[in-house]
Amino acid sequence: MTTASLAGEPTRRNFLYLTTGVVGAAGVAALAWPFISQLNPDAATIAAGAPIEVDLAPIVEGQEIKVFWRGQPYFISHRTKQQIDEARAADNSGLPDVEKDADRVKAGHEQWLVVKGVCTHLGCIPIAHEGHYKGFFCPCHGSVYDTSGRIRQGPAPKNLEIPPYAFLSDTRIQIG
Repeated sequence: MTTASLAGEPTRRNFLYLTTGVVGAAGVAALAWPFISQLNPDAATIAAGAPIEVDLAPIVEGQEIKVFWRGQPYFISHRTKQQIDEARAADNSGLPDVEKDADRVKAGHEQWLVVKGVCTHLGCIPIAHEGHYKGFFCPCHGSVYDTSGRIRQGPAPKNLEIPPYAFLSDTRIQIG
């Protein structure tokens, strides 16, 4: 009896070589994965400055949502025609921080107002749809903002801040 095999017929040795190679490749991949994934930025780094995208489609007219970017709250308001008209018709003379409504929104998207949700007085978070002007009201010290985020009453020295943002489409914006 001979133990030699015919040429081209798999042997037990070939099977062991193949199995060892597959297990070795899987082991190298398993060891390399943590090293490769550690090159990605961590969640704190992403939160510290990476832009965020917001889908505007589910926000109905007259509604406001709050999103967070860089650890700060931002209000996105879908303003009604009445809110836009009131903000445009308001007397800006005598305001501590004079700014037109048209300068606080993007042309062609006047129904959307994006502001940093931090009172410019002492950094409190105002409440939406409150106050005499039905814009934003800071309950801590009584600052009142209109529907354009402009200071109307109270100790706040400036309007609510407008962050850098751009429309990616009619229903999508990018903040940052």
